[in-house]
Amino acid sequence: MIFQLREDADSIIAAALQAVMPEQAVRQALTRSFTRPPGRLIMIAAGKAAGRMAQAAYELLGDQISSGLIISKYGHLPGPIGPFTCIEAGHPIPDENSFEAARQALDLVRPLGQADQVLFLLSGGASSLFEWPLIPPAELQAITRQLLSSAASITEINCLRKRFSGVKGGRFAAACAPAAVFTVVLSDIIGDPLDMIASGPTTADRSTSKQAAAIAARYQLKLSAAARACLAKETPKKLERVQTVVTGSVRALCEAAAAACRQSGYETLILTDHLDCEAREAGRFLADIAQTHAGQGRRLAFIAGGETVVHLTGQGKGGRNQELALAAAASLPPCCAVFSLGSDGTDGPTDAAGAYVDSESLDALTRAGFDLYQVLKDNNAYPALQATGGLIMTGPTGTNVNDVSVLLVDR
Repeated sequence: MIFQLREDADSIIAAALQAVMPEQAVRQALTRSFTRPPGRLIMIAAGKAAGRMAQAAYELLGDQISSGLIISKYGHLPGPIGPFTCIEAGHPIPDENSFEAARQALDLVRPLGQADQVLFLLSGGASSLFEWPLIPPAELQAITRQLLSSAASITEINCLRKRFSGVKGGRFAAACAPAAVFTVVLSDIIGDPLDMIASGPTTADRSTSKQAAAIAARYQLKLSAAARACLAKETPKKLERVQTVVTGSVRALCEAAAAACRQSGYETLILTDHLDCEAREAGRFLADIAQTHAGQGRRLAFIAGGETVVHLTGQGKGGRNQELALAAAASLPPCCAVFSLGSDGTDGPTDAAGAYVDSESLDALTRAGFDLYQVLKDNNAYPALQATGGLIMTGPTGTNVNDVSVLLVDR
């Protein structure tokens, strides 16, 4: 029965990911809403899904695109795409390639005029992949590390990222003026807040300097005088000739997972597509639901989509989805399983998409010499799950619409 749960999990994962690949969504957005400009058309794609999004746009528009730049995470580009320049860069910490990518993008749009247009294809991950720092790069990297090791939410992190960047918080759209900008967004943030997805390069910023300062104080960030001066400077609040279309989100991922669960014979409920809490809390909550519903003679699936956070207390290797699953493993009743993964195929700074656990995982961890409490304390989920066969390995998927966590309850 446990073997069947793992088979079902693998089948659900494959079907759900396939349903949220970005190609069809990009084609629909361009077919329904895009108007070819009379002048030049420049394409810039940035994010973990940039390769697939750019390929879909190129197949539809072809040589109507005058020139283009595609920016993605290391290992996430499938190969050359048309005649366009491709750059792979650092994530979640921006690196020299991130800065070079933004420099090239700014160089492409600087000569554009009123008759020209920028097609901007945006997906999660671009906050670090596409960056032009307003403070020394080393300090920007250090601030990013501080934020990622705190319990700050992605919207809090991106609120600050905008302040230190010459391309975030609407500043890239401002650099494109007087050319028009048409942005196609694959959302990886709960509720699809356009000014927060990839830190909103082409969206007027709704957050304020006052909010940014409060976040910096809340997490006791170490900032230089130059960084504090950036916090005090407002981002663009109004942009002209910018149109944005959202093409995918975590809701679509949850619905795809639910359809796959039903196909596998589970009565299914989407609990939320706004999951936003500590990873361990989410895992414990799913295990609590399992305690309530196990042993009722029904096959049940409970789905939660969103993005949890991890408050680092150790120096181990892992990610939020791995921590969520391990926290659930502590109290899963018989014939139950939990799996959680990032739709982009990476969880934290690891090569795993996430993790699978079931009611036998705790014993397996003990036999392998791991103490679950210590593993969580050290944030060292990856080696423990690797030793017990619990890692979910998809490789880079080409999409990025947040995370999905699923509880399966068998008869």
